[in-house]
Amino acid sequence: MALDENSLLNRWRRNFLAGLAITMPGVISLAVVVWLFRNVANVTDTLLFFLPKKLTHPPGSETAYWYWSYFAFLLAVFLICLVGRFGRDYLGRRAIKWTDKALLSIPLLNKIYGTVKQVNESFSSNKSSFKQVVLVPFPHAASRAIGFVTGEQITLGNEKWVGVFVPTTPLPTSGFLLLYAERDLVKLDMTVPDAIKFIISLGAISPGNPGAALPPAQFAEQESAPKT
Repeated sequence: MALDENSLLNRWRRNFLAGLAITMPGVISLAVVVWLFRNVANVTDTLLFFLPKKLTHPPGSETAYWYWSYFAFLLAVFLICLVGRFGRDYLGRRAIKWTDKALLSIPLLNKIYGTVKQVNESFSSNKSSFKQVVLVPFPHAASRAIGFVTGEQITLGNEKWVGVFVPTTPLPTSGFLLLYAERDLVKLDMTVPDAIKFIISLGAISPGNPGAALPPAQFAEQESAPKT
């Protein structure tokens, strides 16, 4: 027996789905902001050490009042700006070198600090990292995945190998770091934000018809190349 499309249940179902589509973007965005703020506040709230806890925290709670957390966040931003300004001066640069030397002399901590510092310097010095969107053969030669160029890694003979981060969907915060020969990359005329939207939406938000920076014939050669 067919259900009546105009029945009360179906009308409520359609209204619910329409309301869900309207409210979901706002709810998810607010939830992400709250989640980020709470995680950042776990660190920045420590800057309130100079204030009595009974003033900044509710009785019996380890979580500060939201307005004090907001104040601590603004204080952290201000202090970071001060460090950045100080680090641009001669004395600041010398102090940074002395601090680096002291931290790198502490066992165990030097391994963690040295690795983080190297990663930070590699991204700050390599202006092309995560700026180019490419198509790469993944997970097999007959398919293509969207990736982001992280930088040139090594050169073997006449072949240049390029690091490409291929994110997972719908959460692009994880993925695979793969090395490809430069000739295997198809550079897309697509911005990084558009590519991320495409990945998060499972392909539902199309970036249009992005043109390839490489000649179409080269892509055709890659498609027709014999598979080994």
